Amino acid sequence: MAFRDGPFENIKVPLAWTAAVVVIVGLIGAAMLLLGDRRGAQDVDGYAPARAAFEAGAAPVGAGLSAPVRWTGNVVDYVKGYFFAVSENRRLRQQVVELSAWRDEALALKNINGRYEQMLGVKTEPPIPMVTGLAITDARGPFARSRLLNIGAAKGIRVGNPVLSEHGLVGRIMGVSGGNSRMLLLTDVASRTPVLVERTDARAMLTGDGSGSPRLDYVRGAGSIKEGDRIMTSGDGGGFPRGLPIGVAAKGVDGTWRVKLFSDRTAIDYVRVLLFQDFGQLADQNALNAPPLASLAAAPPPTPAQAAAIQDVATRRAAAAAATAERVRAANAAPPPAPVAAAPAPTSTAPATTTRPAATRPATPQPRPATPRPTAPAPVQPAVTPDVAATPAGAAE
Repeated sequence: MAFRDGPFENIKVPLAWTAAVVVIVGLIGAAMLLLGDRRGAQDVDGYAPARAAFEAGAAPVGAGLSAPVRWTGNVVDYVKGYFFAVSENRRLRQQVVELSAWRDEALALKNINGRYEQMLGVKTEPPIPMVTGLAITDARGPFARSRLLNIGAAKGIRVGNPVLSEHGLVGRIMGVSGGNSRMLLLTDVASRTPVLVERTDARAMLTGDGSGSPRLDYVRGAGSIKEGDRIMTSGDGGGFPRGLPIGVAAKGVDGTWRVKLFSDRTAIDYVRVLLFQDFGQLADQNALNAPPLASLAAAPPPTPAQAAAIQDVATRRAAAAAATAERVRAANAAPPPAPVAAAPAPTSTAPATTTRPAATRPATPQPRPATPRPTAPAPVQPAVTPDVAATPAGAAE
């Protein structure tokens, strides 16, 4: 039997009342849900088990109802990606181009930072102030090898300062202006650098000849150098500090000893200039000087025994000085010695006899007084006696 043939075929439900009833039921259900979701501790024990059972049963139902929604979203994304693949490909290509530029710049910065770290690791013993700069131009020729740096006298650079790379010695400064300086490389024909062989301490002269490997001249000692020996600055002449690495020794095709430079391992872009003037700056002047008076004044006071010893020494020195002054005063007050008069010649009537007078001793001179300016004694005249033998015989008669 169809529904329209039943007893309820003529029943008509008013729409307004139906809507009102639905709204009321919905409000009641919402109020119940609000009241049931309260976090009050007083209602937990009452409906906690029922609520847990409801959530346990509703979880699988919710997962099953949400699965079609997820599947529909995935299908929509797949279809959208299929139809918009061309535009997405274009966007990705543009992004790859932009990221490639960033990648190249990042690699360049990584290389620069690595070289900076190596440059900061360059140290000397004892420490010498350094200034970091960049080689901006390169002057090349058949024999000339020089670079222009972007640092100059404003940074304290002077002519003759050594220049280092992250691997070793590069050259020295040959000209300076306010903001720039010119560096003469070790390979220039005008370059002369006193060096030593690290293994044997033999001295030599590193001479540039325009080639990539400068020549070793005036090597002292037979067998003092062999293949692979490290070459370093010797410090002779005071132009370079001792011990800066230069390269390794190698035998040239012409039979001469040459040096493979450490600085040839990478391009000479970033350099450090040593503010080296002379060996006097390597010594600690404060350690060489005497301690200042302030440090002496801050010394602890002497002990009673030390104070008594110091007083005893001072007393003895004062007594010795007083005794010396008294002796000098007594010597100055003594009268000078009187001169000795000559004795008169006696008159004799004795017969002529050949007799010799007694030898007369000169008067003994008085000792000189111990004075700063002693008075010279008067000269002593010896006594004059007549020589009887020299008297004529007729006079005696």
